Amino acid sequence: MSENVLELEDVWKVYRLGAVEVPALRGISFQVKRGELVAITGASGSGKSTVLNMMGVLDAPTKGRVFLDGTDVTAFGESRLARVRGKKIGFVFQTFNLYPTLNVIENISLPMRIHEFKREKIKKRSRELARLVGLSHREKHLPAQLSGGERQRVAIARALSTEPAMILADEPTGNLDSKSSREIINLLLGLQRKENKTVVIVTHEPNIASLAERIITLKDGKIATDKKNKRGELEKFKQ
Repeated sequence: MSENVLELEDVWKVYRLGAVEVPALRGISFQVKRGELVAITGASGSGKSTVLNMMGVLDAPTKGRVFLDGTDVTAFGESRLARVRGKKIGFVFQTFNLYPTLNVIENISLPMRIHEFKREKIKKRSRELARLVGLSHREKHLPAQLSGGERQRVAIARALSTEPAMILADEPTGNLDSKSSREIINLLLGLQRKENKTVVIVTHEPNIASLAERIITLKDGKIATDKKNKRGELEKFKQ
């Protein structure tokens, strides 16, 4: 098993607008180690969204290579990439992306059904994850019956369902009030600290980035800084 869950090696992404080439990423290289909590931050237009697409293998680099669990996935076809994505990466989006007609348990179990887990495992793990994120009492509720914070808890449980190598959270508190934001960040911190989950948070919020043990700051499609961080105490975030 590779020490690195994720590695980007000299990754470029260049978009073409008519005859004009617009570089969004300019030779990005970094690794994410197993069990690490990393924040990727930067101003609007710095390349955060594009690097998120590279990490989540949602888009292919113009140049460079992407490794997941030590495997170079750069040249994989879309069907193979979709399988790798589903098993190796758990996504948590700002907009939750829950299915409105499915209840909490059904939303959590959906990735396992797609990847043809055994029925008994799906049932057991879905309930375990609902309990882990504090929603055992809401198992039969639809997304419309939940608060924003509860919806994001469902999204986190769903992201964990296939036991992925990495949780990739894109502005996970962007649509939440301050209380719900604290709860979601505490949940993600707990997953990394107590269960040794690998978590990457893409955020523009400095107070959230400050809670990671490593902060990568992007500027103009390049890495401006990549440094270890003495994490601020959780009490500081709770203020």
